Amino acid sequence: MHSPRFTAGPSSDDTAERDFTAGDVPELRSPGSGADPAPLSYDVIIAGCGPAGAMLAAELRLHDVRVLVVEKETEPVSFVRIVGLHIRSLELMAMRGLLDRVVEHGRRRPAGGFFAAIAKPAPAGLDSAHAFLLGIPQPVIVRLLEEHAIGLGAQVRRGCAVTGFEQDDDGVTVELDGGERLRARYLVGCDGGRSTVRKLLGVGFPGEPSRTETLMGEMEVGAPQEEIAAKASEIQQTNKSFDMRPFGGGVYRVVVPAAGVGDRAEPPVLEDFQHRLRAIAGTDFGVHSPRWLSRFGDATRLAERYRVGRVLLAGDAAHIHPPAGGQGLNLGVQDAFNLGWKLAAQVRGWAPETLLDTYHAERHPVAADVLDNTRAQMVLTSAEPGPRAVRRLLTELMDFDEVNRHLIEKITAIGVRYDFGEGPDLLGRRLRDIDVKQGRLYDLLHRGRGLLLDRTGRLTAGGWSDRVDHLADPTAALDVPCVLLRPDGHVAWIGDDQRDLDGHLSRWFGEPAG
Repeated sequence: MHSPRFTAGPSSDDTAERDFTAGDVPELRSPGSGADPAPLSYDVIIAGCGPAGAMLAAELRLHDVRVLVVEKETEPVSFVRIVGLHIRSLELMAMRGLLDRVVEHGRRRPAGGFFAAIAKPAPAGLDSAHAFLLGIPQPVIVRLLEEHAIGLGAQVRRGCAVTGFEQDDDGVTVELDGGERLRARYLVGCDGGRSTVRKLLGVGFPGEPSRTETLMGEMEVGAPQEEIAAKASEIQQTNKSFDMRPFGGGVYRVVVPAAGVGDRAEPPVLEDFQHRLRAIAGTDFGVHSPRWLSRFGDATRLAERYRVGRVLLAGDAAHIHPPAGGQGLNLGVQDAFNLGWKLAAQVRGWAPETLLDTYHAERHPVAADVLDNTRAQMVLTSAEPGPRAVRRLLTELMDFDEVNRHLIEKITAIGVRYDFGEGPDLLGRRLRDIDVKQGRLYDLLHRGRGLLLDRTGRLTAGGWSDRVDHLADPTAALDVPCVLLRPDGHVAWIGDDQRDLDGHLSRWFGEPAG
């Protein structure tokens, strides 16, 4: 069966709408060309070197997968936008030995006040050894993850972008904008909300377009700090989308509602901020000398599928949503962490038949939940009487520990539970960084392998020892006999029976060696 060729140019309706399943992968060759596929160059090509793409590249390199990351931008972004790494993302950094390096470039903040910016402290005893928010400049976290990937052997090529691809049963031929054709086993689109890979693949991206828009930037001001603080506090009583926050040296981050929805491809200019500040605050505070300016809307969309044959999507290429709660970067990094070991297993040849499909099955519902909670948060920032009344009610409800805890666990992703079937509540959840006899649990996960944590001393990883480490530790801080952890730290099995364990090792790590 010959395939249509996926290119960035105009395509027929048949090409745009055709839907390929994992078992219906088109044969590689342009119609009528008769050309042989390019020789295999890489195992995986990743489009986009943002946080998700860089994290995925590093995860693949832990398993000696040959990786090329292509990034259309010639240089990393220069503007300094502060992002927040939530608890689950900090745990992932700890699992790969990156946490100390990341923390030294950021600023710790309390883990609270995330949901719709309702100022409530985090409840006591959050289930994590890393229960804080790390504010860090986005260019810095991208650079650290890229350096981590390159240090593990990934190749990164800047100034080139994917413009087309074709796939068959054995791989994908990827075309770059300079006309070069590369061959890989898999292609992953981590190329942002306007993903070329997703569009060429014809995957639907349903949801809602932007109905409101917000201007955000960092700039110097000419007004006294006390005047700005007083005016901002007054406005925020009725307009939760307004914020002016000092960053030192006379520089402020300014967030102000836009007059309408514009073209996001066109960045705003300083005059846009001045006009909106005067309209809302009655003064522009003498803003000048911007460091960076941007706009964001409340568009909310989720890709219908994360995998079509040998092409996958991750990060903003798979989902976009308003920045309420600061979840976007975190969600993309967590996508990459889920996908990396599974795609590596597929490349290395030991993946169970359905393992790669669990990427969509597990991460798509998580993204859908994030989209829902950001929709709710955006409603709660409205200045209309109804949403303001709901916000007041929710503020009261968050005084109950259970409500506050539930919302913080949702925003920080430590409440995620994948559906692994019947079992104790811990099954499918991530395991916190507990004490073990060799130190800390997450220190044992740096290599990206599975881990059998055995308090009985009677079990073995046997024929899976090339993929799964075994720690017999009767002192481990667990209230169950044994757990099997996947490389992403989620609990895949709980019990003490070897035969039952072997079945779950096969489920997640394929057939035993030998």
